[in-house]
Amino acid sequence: MRLLIADSIDLQPLEELRVLGIEIVTNFTLTKETLPAALAGVGILVVRQTEVTAQALDNARELNLIVRAGGGTGNIDVEAASARGIYVANCPGKNATATAELVMAMALALDRRIVEASRELAAGRWERGKYGSEGGLLGRHVGIAGLGAVGREVLARARAFGMKPHVFSRGMTAAKAQKVEAAFAPSLERLAAVSDVLTIHLPLNAQTRGCISRLVLEALPQEAIVINTARAELFDLAALAEIAPKKQLRVGLDVFPGEPRTPSADFATPLAKIPGALCTPHIGGSTRQAQRAIAEEVTSVVRSFLTEEDVPNVVNVCAASPARFVIVLRQLDKVGALANTLNVLKRHGINIEEISNTVFDGAKATCTKLRVSGRPSEACLKEIGAFEETLRVDVVPMPNRA
Repeated sequence: MRLLIADSIDLQPLEELRVLGIEIVTNFTLTKETLPAALAGVGILVVRQTEVTAQALDNARELNLIVRAGGGTGNIDVEAASARGIYVANCPGKNATATAELVMAMALALDRRIVEASRELAAGRWERGKYGSEGGLLGRHVGIAGLGAVGREVLARARAFGMKPHVFSRGMTAAKAQKVEAAFAPSLERLAAVSDVLTIHLPLNAQTRGCISRLVLEALPQEAIVINTARAELFDLAALAEIAPKKQLRVGLDVFPGEPRTPSADFATPLAKIPGALCTPHIGGSTRQAQRAIAEEVTSVVRSFLTEEDVPNVVNVCAASPARFVIVLRQLDKVGALANTLNVLKRHGINIEEISNTVFDGAKATCTKLRVSGRPSEACLKEIGAFEETLRVDVVPMPNRA
């Protein structure tokens, strides 16, 4: 089977997959436009930033598995993959520590104005009076929007600095916030209003796109710190560029619209011109430790898929079966016995959602469980029972579904 790696990752851990007969191919120049042609003959695709569209999947006849080398799957058309029976998995939390470290580094640098102080000293100016009276983080209020893997790591580090945490997250309640020893914010506006430091760790989807809106930014206190290491599309960036100078916000950004695909490229963004802004080229999760952990997780996902018929971290398999009934079928272990039953179910319009089979000692009989969408009629069951290989057939309603 051929495995295509479409983005630069640590390749060393993946070398062990060659012993499983995997042919590893790399092409770090692919785009969403050129990816479709590259998927011919590919069974497993590993991506990080490359966009995987429905059009690409239309041409991927042999593709079985897509692994995103990172958390989330926003650059993959998961719905299109599901419609084609292609597994989609990711590597959640493996770069969470690295990203949280950058968040705290930005918070410290922005609060103490380290970059400006360093530049002035390099230019021959000793400005101790100018930079020696900043606020400090101890006792300040930090608002954490999104309490996933990164948000939890930020929470732990902010607490170690003596900050007072406030949290907003999908599904968060006051009781849940109390369990993590944080104050609960019922909305992003309320979170911003109490935050000396606001850091964003929400996933990008239809509900969160642009959620850090003008209203949220206007709710921030004067001279608050705003940090985004998640996705640029979460912000109303025009509003940020306008409001930041007015409120003297200190802005730390690691993500931008239209980021280059190559590790080194010319790139200009007006966001870097916000007064006092601290901008980095999407390096949040890119420490050597994080990259090795992600590559090891990719290897683990692929190995499990090939050897254990299991896909860790899969995101597009039904959490609960859509089946409503189970046909429990005991048959003689003979060629064609199960095929006869399947043909009967097909004629009667019964869709099989899941199937499992157990072979008894001696390999003379089997017990097959067919989880189906609707209850078979008595006529259907009578046909199945009439086969000479059938020992017994029963129908059992699935709990809470019949």
